[in-house]
Amino acid sequence: MVRLIPKDEKFYDLFIADGENLLEAARALESMVNNYDRLEERVTEIQALEKKGDQIDDEVARRMQKSFITPFDREDIHELVVHLDDVVDGIQATAETFTIYGITAPDDDVKQLVGLLSGQAVQLNEALNKLESKRDIVPHLQLVHELEHKADALSRAAIGRLFKGGMDPLDVIKLRDLYTVIEETIDAAEDAAEVIERILAKS
Repeated sequence: MVRLIPKDEKFYDLFIADGENLLEAARALESMVNNYDRLEERVTEIQALEKKGDQIDDEVARRMQKSFITPFDREDIHELVVHLDDVVDGIQATAETFTIYGITAPDDDVKQLVGLLSGQAVQLNEALNKLESKRDIVPHLQLVHELEHKADALSRAAIGRLFKGGMDPLDVIKLRDLYTVIEETIDAAEDAAEVIERILAKS
């Protein structure tokens, strides 16, 4: 059957751009915690990536207004973009927390959590690059879930260690908040994966 009104395939390019921007932000955060130098400069770089992500999201919204037919449900497009944006927002919030709280150095738990987040970003980017073909996506989404489960266990254990005593109460609060921000960002990445799973189920 000939499609009289073609779908706007430009959406897929925007999803890919969103995924690549998210991955760049996650890698920038990972580099920040592993090197822990030039903090203000690194935070500024991540803030710029967050703004770039907002611009991509705005373009998706404009195209939804203009397009009669979208590649898949408008609600799913909206949910996907929202959760991808949540991840980048969380990356920015994590980076800013280091400077706002004056954290002298990230501990191993923070480095591991950020590494898991970066791994999720890799898998989401791969899934978004394959979204148009809808082939070989599921393994990437499964990895996003597995990384979230690892992060959940790591975060719980890390917070538990904070309250075993021997640490300044103010430092406990700072690190607990930092773990929480990273964990929420990791959860947002899993939320994005679940939207993609819903899109695949409907196709």
